[in-house]
Amino acid sequence: MDSYAVFGHPIDHSLSPRIHALFAEETAQQIEYTRREPPLDGLAAAIDAFRAEGAHGANITVPFKEEAWALADQRSDRAERAGAVNTLIFGEGIYADNTDGEGLINDLRNNLGVGLAGKRILLIGAGGAAGGVLMPLLDENPASLVIANRTPERAQTLAQAFADAGNIEGCGLDELAGERFEVVINATSSGLEGDVPDLPASIVGDGATAFDMLYGAEPTPFLRWAEANGAYRIRDGLGMLVEQAAGAFELWRRIRPSTGPVIETLRNDTRP
Repeated sequence: MDSYAVFGHPIDHSLSPRIHALFAEETAQQIEYTRREPPLDGLAAAIDAFRAEGAHGANITVPFKEEAWALADQRSDRAERAGAVNTLIFGEGIYADNTDGEGLINDLRNNLGVGLAGKRILLIGAGGAAGGVLMPLLDENPASLVIANRTPERAQTLAQAFADAGNIEGCGLDELAGERFEVVINATSSGLEGDVPDLPASIVGDGATAFDMLYGAEPTPFLRWAEANGAYRIRDGLGMLVEQAAGAFELWRRIRPSTGPVIETLRNDTRP
């Protein structure tokens, strides 16, 4: 069977093997999909070893998305601009793509019914997860897109790189006091440690949609905080995970799986 894997650190929590097994069953594809957890300084060696085993491709998750971008011999236009990748295709070299943005948009628009045109959007975080969704968010023609980060310079640099694509700016978290947004997206990994970024309640206080790219059996710390401070809707990253995985699966297998049944299956798996 053709072999694939997801690379991350940590990776034991990843649902990607389950998702791709469901996709393969639905589409009658014969694949093997596993988890790989290289040391933080060992991604390049781990990818080389996986390719030497005859593997066909890989997914990349935190904290390796930016490093994987640098390992690629060729990248899609959206991956090139994002500066981060989540999907690798192995051939004579490594081709890299990023399906995170399409996964986020598909989940918000198709599964949650949230339109982004004309909205004020806040993206928290300025790492690889944020970079991967900026262009798709701007393609939805929001009224404005603000990137807020603990280190404001990084948010400002990222915003400047996309300034030609829409109304976008970067700032520090401490500059958000009194600001209000209609859609607030957490692209940080703070929830993995049980933390919430230092945020003012005003950003969700008028009934915003709060979205966390992380997922779990229970609402993430950020989503609990958002709901307590007036968010109208909260959504974790499970749907986005499935949607971006469908994009990767299609790149590998040239067939698009259905996502709705897989999302529902995974929700049922995690319900008490």
